[in-house]
This record gives sequence, structure tokens and C-alpha cells, in this order.
Amino acid sequence: MMKRKEFMLGAIAGLTFAAAATAGGVIDWPSANAGPVAGFTGRLAPTAGAAGLAFAPPQGAPLSFADIFAQVAPAVVQIDVKTRVPRSSMIQIPGTPFAIPNPNGGEEGEEGTDDEGTTAMGAGSGFFIAANGFIVTNNHVVADATEIMVKLADGRELEARVIGRDEATDLAVIKVEGTDFPFVTFEETAQPRVGDWVIAVGNPFGLGGTATAGIVSAQSRQNLADPTSSFVDFLQIDAAINRGNSGGPTFDIYGRVIGVNSAIISPTGGSVGIGFAIPASVAKPVTDQLMRGVTVQRGFVGLGLRTFDADRWEALGQARDFKGAYVESVTPDAPAEQAGVQEGDLLVGVNGRPVANGTEATRAVGSARPGETIRLEVIRDGRRRTINVRSGVRPSETELLADQDQGGGEGPRNSPTAPQGQVLEGATVRSITPAQRSQYGIPETVTGVIVTSVARGTPAAEAGLQAGIVISRAGNRTIGSAADLAAAIREIKAAGRPSILLFVSAGGQRGTLVLKFETE
Repeated sequence: MMKRKEFMLGAIAGLTFAAAATAGGVIDWPSANAGPVAGFTGRLAPTAGAAGLAFAPPQGAPLSFADIFAQVAPAVVQIDVKTRVPRSSMIQIPGTPFAIPNPNGGEEGEEGTDDEGTTAMGAGSGFFIAANGFIVTNNHVVADATEIMVKLADGRELEARVIGRDEATDLAVIKVEGTDFPFVTFEETAQPRVGDWVIAVGNPFGLGGTATAGIVSAQSRQNLADPTSSFVDFLQIDAAINRGNSGGPTFDIYGRVIGVNSAIISPTGGSVGIGFAIPASVAKPVTDQLMRGVTVQRGFVGLGLRTFDADRWEALGQARDFKGAYVESVTPDAPAEQAGVQEGDLLVGVNGRPVANGTEATRAVGSARPGETIRLEVIRDGRRRTINVRSGVRPSETELLADQDQGGGEGPRNSPTAPQGQVLEGATVRSITPAQRSQYGIPETVTGVIVTSVARGTPAAEAGLQAGIVISRAGNRTIGSAADLAAAIREIKAAGRPSILLFVSAGGQRGTLVLKFETE
């Protein structure tokens, strides 16, 4: 499935999404021993308990985490990376979603730049998963790295190389040369519960060797820092996770790895107790493949899916508790288009199993082997039908996002040449002019009608319509003119429905709005 960017009109002010990694200098990782990693070799098999009775907690409180940390910390490493950044007006900070202004301004001849660009530094965390030097970390920590240095708990620094990366789950495996490294293992059977204690170990802000503790706050979370992520049901934890913790392990109180720290949500860029860890059930099978040098392949049919809330399903004429996904786009020449899937179809099942939303559908398709026949159950014009699609190979996430930014491969549709404004439900709409495309930054691939003004206190204002928003679709009708939108509204009103779903875009991002009609 293609992943789609979405936006919310009336944005939440001040909310910043930060991946847990950082750039900058390195502070030595403290250690009491030299030689082998803290005197450890082979698989680490920690046991819960507290030998220091002086620090024993009162009855009913959790045991100290000191013993567990002492046993598992030697397997955790600090990762420093160098990345070549192409010359441009902005520089991407490795390991984070952030970009900062390029002090060289992208001009040639400036000191510190060459024809290949500049060098940026980044840091993250990781942990040994095998005695022969395999290390698990996040993809965003090592993606595009030209040099990777791993610092062990005893202070040794070793050069590492990338064995494999999987953008879809943000996992990567790197390797250092050597044997008898202390390593930890994923928990494969027990499922952590909400409220269970967790310990996060990693390299926040380059400090190295840091432990924080908390609980599992929730399960099966979507990472709001990356709402397009479809292949991971994250563990939400409240152990402090900061930039630099990316790729580090989340342990339970028995020292078993139950997750790989990946991202945080924060208004400040620092921890506010909302962190996301990739669960062991996802991380282990992916890293097992990467360790073998196998590229992780997933099924692909070429659909852009959207999941709606109750108001939006109702505006589409469905029950408020409808389960399924709306087919917002179909990639040209992709398997789904060739099989006959159409924009506006409602996807309700994959291979005989119902899907409740777009995420479930994407995972069901992704689990198919390339070349396998996938049965998609859709509702079209009120009728249920099954469409057999031969799965392709899912492109990388970078390729999918690039395709989105270019309009999903769709060319511009023809627009009326005489744009006449019309007032509908309090919004004045008209066909898009070249001047408006320039004024509002509307790509040529975006078609429909543009809102030029909205009257206060009208249904359009209450829906969130604003000047500059483009309406490309209303219900199941493609909009090319104000007349098209007026006809769609008349049709919905004649059917006795209280609202219509508008597919809109602004600032290059897409979304939906529910336009509720005034009651007479």
C-alpha cells in the first residue's frame, strides 16, 4: 500500500515530533574495567533480584534495577556516525527528522564544502544481539552514513559496517569485527502488559551508559511522529527517552529485550514521558533476516488508503461504526489498477479476513510474498466484490514518499477555462487560476476548486474551510468545477444525508473535512 501524508486543519500549536537521536560531541563512557567488555563474554543471562539489601525497597515496591543494569549494560553500545550532506540551503541532522540552515548557503567555494557537500555528525545507540559482533539499531541512525564508529561499554572504539536496513520498520543491523562480545536476546514468548516495568539503556545527548526506568504506558500505538508508519504497533513507554537513545534496547525487569527505542513525542525536543519502542515481536524477525543479508521484501499493490472517523464514514453514507479503508488513490500501472481496483472503493477485507482500517490492510498486503495472489474485498456502489491482485514488491519508503510528493504519478487533469465563483454553504469556490497556484503554492498535479473566501457562522466555516484550500473530491465525485461541487452537494442532500465528506489539500498536504448542512 502507498503511504500518505495527512494534515489537520487547525493545527495543534507547539507540538514537535522528535526522533530519539542527536548530533554533536562525544563524552567518554565511564567504565571501571579494562580489557574485555566489563569482563563479560558470550550470551548474558541476567536474573532478577537485589543483592544490595541496604537499598531494598519496602514491601510492595519494585526491586532495584541496579542488578539488571549491571548485567545487561555491557551489551549496549554508543554509535557515532558521519554523513555526507549534499550542498543545499538546509542540512539534515543525521538520526533525526530535523533540518537546519546551511551556514554555507549552498554556495560553491565556501570552506568546509566540496562538490560532494558537507559532513555532518550524528549519534545513537545500539546493542549486541550475537557474540560475533552483530548490533541492532535504528535505520535512521545509520542511514546514509559514510563512517560508523561503535563505542563499547569499556571505552573501546570499533569501526562498524552496515549489514542491512529496513526503512519500513526503522530497523538496521551493523557489525563490528571480533568474537565473544556480550549480547542480549529478544523476548519471544512473553508479551509485556500495560503497567509492567521497563528499563531503557542508551546514549542520550552523547552521555553514554545511561539507564532510565518506567512502565509500559500503552500497546499497539501508531508513532505520531511518523503517522505514515504502517508496519509497527509500537510500545509506548514513559521511561525517559531523549535524542541519542534511538536504537537502544528497552528491557523488562528480567533483562530481556522487549523493544528497540525509536522516537518520542515532545513539545521541547526532550523527554516528556511519551516514547515509542519497536516491540520484540516485530524487531526479531526483521533483524534475523538482516543478519543473514536478506533484503526484507513486502507485498505491494499500489493503493493509497485512508481511515476515517465516525463523522467521515457517515458523511460518505456509511454506518458510523463502519470498518474498512477508503481507497483514495490508485497508482497508475500498479497491480491494483491492472486488476480493476478504483478510487473511491471501500476496502473491507484481504485474503478472506476483514480489515478494520488502512493500517491493517497495509500490513495484510505487506505480509504477502511478491508474486502471490491477494484477494481484495471491496464495496463499490453498495455492492461487495472480490478482486484478485497479483502482488508486486513494495518499493522503499523513500521511493514511496518521493512518489507522493510528485502527486503519485498522476498528471494534471483539465480544468475549466472560465473560472466563475459560486457560493456553496458559505464558501466561495472557483476553478484554480495560475495566479492562485503561485500565491498558495498549489502543485500542478493538484486539481479541483479553490476556496477564495468563507463567511463566518456558515457550515463551511464550521467545517474548517479557509481561503486557499483546494477541494478535489466530494463524496465519491471528482470535482473539476464549482458546478461539480454544487451537484455533489445537491445529490447528498436529496438522499437525506446530513453531511458530505470533502477531500482537500493545502500547502502540499492532503486531508478531509466533514461539511455538515444546516438543518431546516
